[in-house]
Formats: sequence, C-alpha cells, structure tokens
Amino acid sequence: MAYLFRRASPGHPLIPRAVRPALLPSVLLLAASFAPSLCAQAPANRPDSSAVTLLVPARVFDGTDMHDGWAVLVRGERIVAAGPAGSVSAPAGARRVELPGSTLMPGLIEAHSHLLLHPYNETSWNDQVLREPLALRVARATNHARATLMAGFTSTRDLGTEGAGYADVGLKRAIAQGIIPGPRMLVVTRAIVATGSYGPRGFTPEMDVPQGAEEADLSTVAHVVRDQIGRGADVIKVYADYRWGPNGEARPTFTQAEFNEIVDVARSSGRPVVAHASTAEGMRRAVLAGVETIEHGDDGTPEVFRLMKEHNVALTPTVAAGEAILRYSGWKPGDREPPRILAKRASLKAALDAGVTILMGGDVGVFTHGENWREMELLVEYGMTPLAVLRAATSVNARVLHLDQLGNVRPGLLADLVAFRGDPAADIHAVEHPLFVMKGGVTYRAP
Repeated sequence: MAYLFRRASPGHPLIPRAVRPALLPSVLLLAASFAPSLCAQAPANRPDSSAVTLLVPARVFDGTDMHDGWAVLVRGERIVAAGPAGSVSAPAGARRVELPGSTLMPGLIEAHSHLLLHPYNETSWNDQVLREPLALRVARATNHARATLMAGFTSTRDLGTEGAGYADVGLKRAIAQGIIPGPRMLVVTRAIVATGSYGPRGFTPEMDVPQGAEEADLSTVAHVVRDQIGRGADVIKVYADYRWGPNGEARPTFTQAEFNEIVDVARSSGRPVVAHASTAEGMRRAVLAGVETIEHGDDGTPEVFRLMKEHNVALTPTVAAGEAILRYSGWKPGDREPPRILAKRASLKAALDAGVTILMGGDVGVFTHGENWREMELLVEYGMTPLAVLRAATSVNARVLHLDQLGNVRPGLLADLVAFRGDPAADIHAVEHPLFVMKGGVTYRAP
C-alpha cells in the first residue's frame, strides 16, 4: 500500500492520510523517524564511504588500555588509524572533531536489555504484558532505542520482548534500515519458559492468560527453539529457574534433558543460548547444558561459579535491576542494606574470586532506558575496578557476544565510538555524560 502524506502545519512531521490498522506498529516506527526532535540526531545510517573524520580527544581507551594523546581517524564506516596524535594524519578536507578533556572509547555494549519494557514504578510488569497494546509498546520502544544510543550504547543484546511477540525483530530491522535511530541489536524474540512456571499468574485456572514468554517442555522444546530462530532470533534465551516453588520461591524449571535439547538444537543453527538463572541448581544445569552466559546469578555459590569458570560461562550480574526493584518498594541508598543486596554483593564477589568473566548488562527496562550507566557505576561499587568495568562494557562484551567488528578501537573495525567528559577510568561516573556518539561512522551526538 502506498502512503499518501499531508503536512499538518509548517514545521510539523508528515502525517499519513490513511493507514490500515494492521500496519499501525510499522507506521508508528515510520512516524517516529520524522519527529522534529529526532531530525538533527537521526541522519541516514550509511555514511559517505569517502567521508573522513579525525577525532582528537584528550585520551583514548582502546577497549583494553588507556592512551593519553591519541587520535582516531575514521573513513566511511570504519576506523582506519588510531595512535599518538602526531602519527595520525588526516587528508585534506577531513572533518576534525576536537574533544578536549574527554575520553574516546569504543561504543558501549549493553548485554542485557528489554527495549519493549519500561520501569515497573510507571507500570507493573503484569499490566505491561496484559494491558498495553502492541502498538503502544512499539512506540515506547522507539524512544527507548534512541535514548540508548544517545547515552553512548551503540549495541545491545535484547533478552526478550516480555509479551510483545516478535516486535524486537521489527525494531532491529527499523534501526538497521535507518528508519529510527538506535543501537545495533541482538534479539531473542519471546524467550523460553517451562510450561506453567512463568507469568502473569494469579488468575482463575479456567483462564488462558497470555504469557510473558513462550512455554515449552521436553516434547516441544526443539520445535519452539527452531520456530523462534525461524522468526528472527539471534540468540536463544531460556529460564533455568523461576519463582514457581510451593511458597513462591525460585526453583529450577527445565530438567537437564530438556536443557540439553534446547542447547543442542540452538547449536545446530549456530546460535548461542543464554540462561536466566538465580538458583545454584538452575545455574548448574544451564552450565552443564552448554549455555554461554548466565543472567543474574543471585544465589550462585563458590562451587557453581568455579563450574562456570571451568566451562567458560560468563555472568551478567544485572545489579542495577535488583536495586531498582528495591527502590520501588521504598528502600533508598543510605538506608540499611536489605538481605537481597548483601546476598548480591556476596555472590558477585564469589564470581570474581572464581575468575568468572563478568559482562556489563543491567536488565535495563526494569529501570530507565538511557541510564544504562547505572550498572557500570554499581559494578564498581560492588568491587570491580573502573577499568575492568570499561573493558566489560566494550571488548569483553564484544568477545563473548560474538561482535567481532566491535568493542575495540583498532584499524579495520567498525567506527562505533563514544566520548565522555573526563576520565571514566578515574571516575566511573563520567559515563553519565556522553559528549560524542558515532555508530558505523555516522555521528549522532557531537559537542
């Protein structure tokens, strides 16, 4: 169907004259790309291949180490040179971007997001799943994607639509096609839960209530994994445990045989599997099945973290989400720390002591998109060094998430680059203040 547009008034975006209702989510995505507030920040996502930009910050973090006095040269969508400023020469006509007092680094990578969720103190998870129309959730997600990118996070692994079907696949395509600004996305679509274990719950058993993920068991897990892959999943996410015990406590969900089947099918397609797991037993089953990352790990023990290290399984602690939920219930920093925070501090320390690879991912969506930096700050508060957190958010995330063209400042890699005022290796709070954002050679934020 061809779209006919009228202009509402000078300075306002184009408005479709007639739109089929079934196409509303797509139209919302398109309309968002015309919004006046975005026009200056959402250029075409393909740079001129001959365009050259010289970036001159105070220092460069290359994904591993910090270098004072470096400069970076970008041509088209790729980095072509990086090193001491005196050794990086730009051709005539190159654009020069001065970033005094700032730190230039690879675009940050968010390892655990939910672009189709918004903070639970605005709307409960149950109501988002059951009461918010898909078009509304997609419209919100376009703003969440922009906020993520403008905060300096140029890539995200989005770990489930939580009741919004396969909308993450469309969102990823809209970003890739330049319809809306946002981060590069890895998507899992619906995620997989054991039959009867997830939610929303609490309704009369005669009701067939929509679920926040796709149910499966031993007889169906292979089909569900293949179906999600066929619908666009880059990654398979499985819930290894959930709050379905007799008293609402977290208990393992899938058996070892079911878990093994999920991983075997996904591996056949070349897709990794990640596991939501908070119990030691759920984590153990996930590790033995062959998942690549564990999300949360709240009740992990020294023994299970040693097992993770042995099997090269990384941990995404999602500290910020747990803290956000406590804040919504009335706790605030400075109050006596509740048992949940004390336990989280202990489990993260045990993971670090065991040498487990730590990813930077906050479960953003539980808290505000664009404030992804909260996880970075909390990881430092919980015992990691600022430099280790910067590595986690760049080169480590890139390696574990198989983003081979990202995560480092090195010639030949994609020019996903961000600059922050000050030095985040000295003060991690500097990551709250993005000064410059480039994705694939396209500048989205500049001083």
